Amino acid sequence: MILDNFRVDGRVAVVTGAGRGIGAATALALAEAGADVAIAARTAEQLEEVAGKIRALGRRVVTVAADLSDLDAVAGLAETAAAELGRIDIVVNNVGGTAPNTFLTTSPRYLEQAFHFNVATAHALTRAAVPHMLTGGGGSVVNISSMMGRTPGRGYLAYGTAKAALAHWTRLAATDLAPRIRVNAIAVGSVLTSALDIVAGQPAIKATMESATPLHRLGEPWEIAAGIVYLSSPAGGYITGKVLEIDGGIEQPNLDLGLPDL
Repeated sequence: MILDNFRVDGRVAVVTGAGRGIGAATALALAEAGADVAIAARTAEQLEEVAGKIRALGRRVVTVAADLSDLDAVAGLAETAAAELGRIDIVVNNVGGTAPNTFLTTSPRYLEQAFHFNVATAHALTRAAVPHMLTGGGGSVVNISSMMGRTPGRGYLAYGTAKAALAHWTRLAATDLAPRIRVNAIAVGSVLTSALDIVAGQPAIKATMESATPLHRLGEPWEIAAGIVYLSSPAGGYITGKVLEIDGGIEQPNLDLGLPDL
């Protein structure tokens, strides 16, 4: 049966930024598809809430409350997952993000921090996980990039540059790790997570964003999670080095920050 190829029974997934939003939805989706999951985020309480739902699905779960901007901590997540769950087959590099900023207030340090949080963390975790994935016969890595990594928008210089770097890191890593480990990414559009709470709470702004999106709505975390399950499972077994766009069809930012000309 074709749908059986979307199952990941007996596999172990590591998901960062899994306390809420896309990360939490992904951890639950992978558990529903049959995986045991190691989840990490800053807030232990959020992780425990997600872990409870995973256990209710009959899957094993390990929680790691840590500052994932610490490269040693994020690399250590791979060791913890392998030690407690026995293997690593799937890595989802979801943690990331950078606040919008004007050009003149985007310092070189700010740009470095954006690259660090969005790219270096993904590299650190994947690099630590690869030996375990190879021991198990291979695996899949999915990175969360953004549509801002392929389109210009005023105020998004640091974020867009970092996400563009992550998208190309995906292509390069896929080349380095083929054929045993597949590496793909998802270019996410505007999704209703905590990052958009301020938008969701202002009907006029939300309506403007929806009208600027061809599908006339914002995305849901589970829709990104579904893409991650696809790329992680045998169903996506002939895909590597690609960036899947799940963005409602937008080709330019659907939120104008209103930054004036210099």
